[in-house]
Parts: sequence; structure tokens; C-alpha cells
Amino acid sequence: MIPESLIGRLKVPAMAAPMFLVSGPDLVVETCKGGILGTFPTLNQRTPESYEAWLVDIRKRLSGTDAAPFGVQMGIHRTNPRMAADLELSIRHQVPLLVTTLGITREITDAVHAYGGLVFHDATTVKHAVKALEANVDGVIAVCAGAGGHSGTYNPFAFLGELRPLVGDKTLILAGSIGNGQAVAGAIAAGADMVSIGTRFIATPEGMCSDAQKLMILESTVQDVVYTDEVSGIGASILRQTLSRPYDAPAQIGRFDVGKEISPKLWKNIWSAGQGVGAVNDVLPAAELCRRLRDEYRAALERVSVLAAA
Repeated sequence: MIPESLIGRLKVPAMAAPMFLVSGPDLVVETCKGGILGTFPTLNQRTPESYEAWLVDIRKRLSGTDAAPFGVQMGIHRTNPRMAADLELSIRHQVPLLVTTLGITREITDAVHAYGGLVFHDATTVKHAVKALEANVDGVIAVCAGAGGHSGTYNPFAFLGELRPLVGDKTLILAGSIGNGQAVAGAIAAGADMVSIGTRFIATPEGMCSDAQKLMILESTVQDVVYTDEVSGIGASILRQTLSRPYDAPAQIGRFDVGKEISPKLWKNIWSAGQGVGAVNDVLPAAELCRRLRDEYRAALERVSVLAAA
């Protein structure tokens, strides 16, 4: 079920995923104006003070519009040196959606719910999803095989099938290889309430990454996506063309440290993409991309309606 606070504010049941070193105010504002929930990681700004400046800027630019709400992502983990400060700022500025990853507690959800906000939690396993539901999150993001960045290993149909009865009337969001409106419709038909779209939004002028990274997105196919834990200590989808570049690997494979993970140095030369990268063939302004996703989604629903009627 889509939360009541989002009903009527989304033109597509989708959120633009929070992408490290890619998502910023320009991408968030344009996707929200396009009817898709825009998000960014708090750590895309290097200090709590500059993170707060982004919040003020986004609020100002979305003020008085009928745009979709925005959200921020943060890692709830003891090794995240920014967790306390960023959480305090998020609550003070009443961020509409908090996307949590790595961990979640009832204290956090209660604090966000107190001002009417929502909490969605990233889950790569059923166990993670159950813990999030016990903490009273509003939605679970099922991060499946093929998702960009830190991803899971489950087939999306299998994961949705197990999670749907557990999630009940809360929001179930599917993440992984969704890059067009047809895929959005397919996810909804399979049991999701919403989707999370990442890689497709890298190839926009508003994305903060370099033109070289956007060009690699256009030139890559599913064969170029490698799933490995050798970069950050936790499984992630990485473009193989960048794995030969030097990077500061974790001292112990499989040992994850948010403090290390959030260093831009780690990701300066190593770039991520989901398995849907092969379908990204052009760089589009975010507003135009949102319109395309909306039109494709509606066309897909009409096609299904025709088949159902037949």
C-alpha cells in the first residue's frame, strides 16, 4: 500500500534512489517536480553543516509546488561518524522520508513519525526486512539481485513473493534493474507498491558525477556488471571496466566499515551500476526522463488492461 501522504503526489509509483556522489539538490528537485520521489544520501555533503544547507535549498526550491516529497538516506551503524548529527538535522528539518540502511531502531522510527515523516528501510534478506518491520518502518525496500551499488542476491519475484505477506498493508518497494516504465508496471503487477530507480538517473545532466562516468553508463551492458565484496567489504554491483583501477580495498574482505565506505576516495575510480545499465542509451534531463517513465508506465498498464479484457 502506498502511504497516505504520497497518494496523489506521485505521477509514477517510484523513487529516484539515493546514489552516493551522484544524487544532489538539482536531481532531487527535478525528479520531485516530475512526480517521482527524489532522494539523496546525507553523506553526499561532507559535513553536517553543508548537509543542512542542502535541506534548506531543496525546501526553498520545492516550496509552493505540487511536487512529490523528497527523502534522504543514512546508514544506521556504529561506524558511521555522522549518524547522530545527520539524524538530528533530519528530524529538526522534518525531512518527509528517511531511507535507512544497515540498521534501524524503534527510537528512530518513533522520532520521524512524531512529525509525520516516513521511514523506508533497505533490506537484502527476509531477516533484515523482518527486523525493520519490528521497528515499525513504513516501508521495506527489497534490494534484489541486479541492483546498483550495494545489492542483494535474491530474484525479485522470489523476494517479493516472500515479503508481500510479511509487509501486509505497509509499503513494499522493489529495487533492482528497473530503468523504464514497463519495468515499473511489471514490478507493480508482481506485488510491489512502488519501485526504486537508480542507474537510469545517473545519465542525467543533474547527476553530480563526471561526464566520463555517464558515458560509461551509456556504453556498458549487463555483461559489464560484476557483483563483488572486494571493493568495500560488502556485496556490490560494480562496472568491471573500473575494477582494474587503483583503490583502497578493505583490510579484511567481508568486513564492512561505514567510516571507510563513505570516503569519496574509495569511489573516485570505482563506479557502480545495476544490471539494467544496458537499456540506458541516452542522457536525458531529469524532468524529461520522469515524463518518459510516466508515459511508458501508462502505456504498459493499458497493454495489460487490454490483455486482461481479452
